[in-house]
Amino acid sequence: MNTNDQWWLATLGRTVIWARLRVLEAGTAEVLDSDGVTQPYDSEDTARAALMDAEFVALDGIDDGDAQDRGFALDELVPPGGSDEQLRAQMVQKLPSRH
Repeated sequence: MNTNDQWWLATLGRTVIWARLRVLEAGTAEVLDSDGVTQPYDSEDTARAALMDAEFVALDGIDDGDAQDRGFALDELVPPGGSDEQLRAQMVQKLPSRH
């Protein structure tokens, strides 16, 4: 994982929709969305605002209580991995049903 990558997520029931925010050296940012499309932004702040407007939250800002409020356990959240091409198929994850 690139050290300038931040994982964000939105949830719908037991479905997790991922987005990767990447801050570039020039100070600009890009978001790889759940459709596998990279959206450019003029700054990290602009990219973060767009993600928050779309009801995404930063993975590193979620604690056990936040996860439970959303209907899952924190340890169930594993960001996608691999190349951008491999990530496309992993950006929407259906978590197993809890019994």
